[in-house]
Amino acid sequence: MKSNKIEFNPNGVIPDNGNYFGMPVEADDAALVLISAPWDATTARRDGSSYAPDAIIEASRKIDFYEPSAPYAWRKGIATLPIDYSIQDLSHRLRSDAQRVVKVYEEMGLEGLDNIIYSRRLRHVNEGSLAVNENIYRQSQHWLERNKIVGLVGGDQSSAYGLMRAVSEKYDGVGILHIDSMSDLKEAYQGFEHSHASVMHNVLRDFEGVSRVVAVGVREFSPAEWERAESDERIKFFTGQYIWSSHFEGKIWAKICEEIVAELPDKVYVSLDIDGLTIECAPHNSTLIPGGLRFPEVVYLLGRIVAAGKEIVGFDLTEVVPDMEDKTDAEIAARMLFKLCSMALKNYDSQDVL
Repeated sequence: MKSNKIEFNPNGVIPDNGNYFGMPVEADDAALVLISAPWDATTARRDGSSYAPDAIIEASRKIDFYEPSAPYAWRKGIATLPIDYSIQDLSHRLRSDAQRVVKVYEEMGLEGLDNIIYSRRLRHVNEGSLAVNENIYRQSQHWLERNKIVGLVGGDQSSAYGLMRAVSEKYDGVGILHIDSMSDLKEAYQGFEHSHASVMHNVLRDFEGVSRVVAVGVREFSPAEWERAESDERIKFFTGQYIWSSHFEGKIWAKICEEIVAELPDKVYVSLDIDGLTIECAPHNSTLIPGGLRFPEVVYLLGRIVAAGKEIVGFDLTEVVPDMEDKTDAEIAARMLFKLCSMALKNYDSQDVL
């Protein structure tokens, strides 16, 4: 760690240097490292989240740096790793194969994928998804071994699998706070082994280091997913329906947050799909399910986790679909990313570098 602080003026014009928040910090010097995953090959409805990292970087230059719940935590340093655009290129190449597979699946079910042409396309997409997961895993493992907090900016939520793998290996017994509109507990959704719709199924199946998945705000799930959650003691749902009903019956959000925090272990990974928030926070998202959490509710929940003495040891922010004209999605995502970084850094023991 450098003894001299890096020159950076948060009150002036934020530099356009290709980094999140314009922070001129190298990964070796920062407490927190951000990885970008421009990947959305298997997104079921609207694609475009592969462009999210660049859009969020641009939007992040417009935020103000004072966070009341974690004042000056950013001074510990937030570094941006170079975006690996080979991930984006692969995503775009595989997108057409994935769309053909989805069309056949919707018309004929799994039987249609036995056709040699479609089985080849499906294998191609699955192999590509696995390669991206390995890429993210290797990057994450490298920086976690150096005791950095690692965050990921997607891309669709399947791109976070590699980071969750690395975090679960370093922090045995870690709990995942999963904020989403859907539970993502489907098995090999539409034939895709690493789909955004099955990421939590894969995590619970593959990572012994994950002790708990606490899903907050989920409001659509299949019968099989509900039965899985009911039968697996590692899964705890705080559904959208439960949250609405509690509010309607007079229970305040602070009390619900107490319940959520009590279900989490000391080490917490936050997986935040932007469609877990209300639709106005992500109007161009591919999953427009009404009834999400409000932005301040999420920030308050993160603050209660940290106030309880728990550590946020990693996180992802995914499923943001930027729009060329309407910057709402990217602007709100950039601010949520800053909140995630600030809360993760608050309890992290490190010198200021800025």
